[in-house]
Amino acid sequence: MNPGFTSSLNHLLDAATVGSQRVPGVVAAIVGRDGLVYEGASGQRTLGQAPAMTTDSVFALFSTTKAITATAVLQLVEEGRLDLDAPARNYVPMIGELKVLEGFDSDGTPRLRAPKKHITTRMLLLHTAGLGYEFFNEDYNRLAQEQGQPSVISGSLAALVTPLLFEPGEQWEYGSNMDWAGLVVEAITGKRLGEVMQQRIFEPLGMTDTAFTMTPSMLQRRASIHQRAEDGSLSALEDFILPQAPEVHMGGHGLYSTVKDYCQFIRAWLNDGQGEHGRILKPETIRFAEKNGLENLKVKALPSVIPSLSNAAEFFPGMPKSWAMSFMVNDQDAPTGRPAGSLAWAGLANLFYWIDRKNGIGGFWATQILPFADPVSVNAYLDFETAAYRHLTR
Repeated sequence: MNPGFTSSLNHLLDAATVGSQRVPGVVAAIVGRDGLVYEGASGQRTLGQAPAMTTDSVFALFSTTKAITATAVLQLVEEGRLDLDAPARNYVPMIGELKVLEGFDSDGTPRLRAPKKHITTRMLLLHTAGLGYEFFNEDYNRLAQEQGQPSVISGSLAALVTPLLFEPGEQWEYGSNMDWAGLVVEAITGKRLGEVMQQRIFEPLGMTDTAFTMTPSMLQRRASIHQRAEDGSLSALEDFILPQAPEVHMGGHGLYSTVKDYCQFIRAWLNDGQGEHGRILKPETIRFAEKNGLENLKVKALPSVIPSLSNAAEFFPGMPKSWAMSFMVNDQDAPTGRPAGSLAWAGLANLFYWIDRKNGIGGFWATQILPFADPVSVNAYLDFETAAYRHLTR
């Protein structure tokens, strides 16, 4: 990476952390097949406090956890231990007890019926099982408000026992699918999801700072989550930490990590499954998993149901998007320079990544801000990705 390009990216990060419309702190990196191409940090871990954001700062990954869980699932498929199209209840009987929500009675009681189809693990990876999130779905939010349905952030099994929003396989709805997929992994391996990931993903990739339960060192380097108010101001939610001894290792959102560690994961996907210290997936598995699995369905925009947690969100509005296992796929070339068929997703606290296997480049942008789809964060991330491609095409 030439010094001028590094300087321009550093300036981009610095510009995002100053002024009235800013992020408290950010770490961002670009990774190629051979390793990190750029790594930078700017701002503070906690707004108004001395510790600077550093490249080894620790972030709550939220939904950027999902692709790692999907990788654990795919490993079991490779080994013949998991059939993606078998009923998921064969592995986790409890998922077979979920019923379809048909509406609410006049007193607010949910009207439920048994589904006509079985949920499969493939549906879980594709987000077509019928599961949602309360911050993106009005019916789930009503269940939380009126029926006491626990939030997935609680890390509890009860939070996953929710009705299905439609007949399994018939629609795309973003939700708690990957938490259930993690339970499938646990049922097959007889180990907790974090232990499976440690042995089968983190160690082969040299990811030393990724876990559901933070080490003392990780805790010391943790960046605080911040809340942006309607006037644009920011306040630190210093006590907002995902449960550190959760009942369930939530495969959809529960990991903590660093940008450098996550880039090791991205790099393995760029390299057909080969990691720093070993292989995590076969090349043919990667090629299978990167393809759109939705057939005629498309990824939908995410509505803002709980404004404090998420704004309305859509990547590249107006552009068709599909879903792979388990990533968003842009069906057309993106305005940033990202080519069609690339993989990407995000985390609730405004973390964003992309994996461009065609050009052998990916990146990760990490902040800790609620609500999701924060305009300041999104625009700065898109500028960062655009700058990466501008350099790549020179």
